[in-house]
Amino acid sequence: MENALYVGLSRQIVLRREMDIIANNIANADTAGFKVESLMTRADPQAPAFTLGGPKPVKFVVADGVARDFAQGALRKTDGPFDMAIEGQGFFRVQSAEGERFTRDGRFRTDEIGRLTTQGGSPVLDEGGGEITVDPELGPVTIAQDGTISQGGERIGKVAVVAFDDLAVLEKRGDNLYQNTSNALPQPALEAKVRQGMLEGSNVQPIAEITRMIEVQRAYESMARMMDSNADLSRRTVERMGRVS
Repeated sequence: MENALYVGLSRQIVLRREMDIIANNIANADTAGFKVESLMTRADPQAPAFTLGGPKPVKFVVADGVARDFAQGALRKTDGPFDMAIEGQGFFRVQSAEGERFTRDGRFRTDEIGRLTTQGGSPVLDEGGGEITVDPELGPVTIAQDGTISQGGERIGKVAVVAFDDLAVLEKRGDNLYQNTSNALPQPALEAKVRQGMLEGSNVQPIAEITRMIEVQRAYESMARMMDSNADLSRRTVERMGRVS
């Protein structure tokens, strides 16, 4: 019975982690470029607490990473001159304090020296890896579908949009940014289109996430009842054995 309690506890730990992920999805339902996440699990065979007639090995439940759905989110019009959305597969390149990062969040702005940056202040990079600077005295900025930025009829840069053959190499690093954890270099996303004055919404489906949350809560409660039942059965067994002896 101790094995059942240990397995149940391992399942509850995983369910709690899954609940945290679902809550984070719901909290970011309106975050530009956010990608919905789900918890992956696997069986973890371990030696049982005791071997008297028990299965060998006992299979516990453990978390096995977070899966991320990079499907396209809906595009919405903002008319912001520096707002950009990627239509198709690809990521913007930005330079954070910790190194190069990638994002689908196109809520860009200019800082005090005219650099194009993210909301967190990380410079947006051009196709050559350099920063993009806008001169407010040259008039409105126009951004073409290939990412080319023009001002006053002159080209001032081109926003880099890159793609990865394997999206699993991207690891979340906060502020809606991803880090490339492999040695593979991203390639230009030639088929992607940049839409000025638009933002890509989150691909979270709130109703589906709320449904998942209810299912996880019920599974957690069911596991708690099973563990209580097993603990009660163990207690009564000990009491009866004590009376017999």
